[in-house]
Amino acid sequence: EGEAFINEVATIGLIHHANIVQLLGFCSEGMRRALIYEFMPNESLEKYIFSGDSNIFQNLLVPEKLLDIALGIARGMEYLHQGCNQRILHFDIKPHNILLDYNFNPKISDFGLAKLCAGDQSIVTLTAARGTMGYIAPELYSRNFGGISYKSDVYSFG
Repeated sequence: EGEAFINEVATIGLIHHANIVQLLGFCSEGMRRALIYEFMPNESLEKYIFSGDSNIFQNLLVPEKLLDIALGIARGMEYLHQGCNQRILHFDIKPHNILLDYNFNPKISDFGLAKLCAGDQSIVTLTAARGTMGYIAPELYSRNFGGISYKSDVYSFG
């Protein structure tokens, strides 16, 4: 857990993009750790997708807004993969890790599993699979499917 915390602080501290949640600060004392992010009043995208309340989904997330959310997530991923000095592979893109601001603009969050790599590095090596079942790219749990790259995040995005 300590390694994931340090990894998240180091990774997200380098990022400044409209579709990436902004880290404002952090605290660490013994085994207690906290990350302080910008306030995201509409919580995660997961809340709306899996709410079971079709009213929320139909009234708040009209097709135009859903398109804006999808494009915002894609822009955030493109920045992580191409726009930073070091390429950042997230490895856990899923609705729970997409936070929504006041205007339902999406922001990618939770960089605990992220990996930094050189911009010219197309394939990365991992000692263990990273991600959430149901969203994890096949190559992350079986090397028979090919090398691990930014395409793993694209797979998770859908």
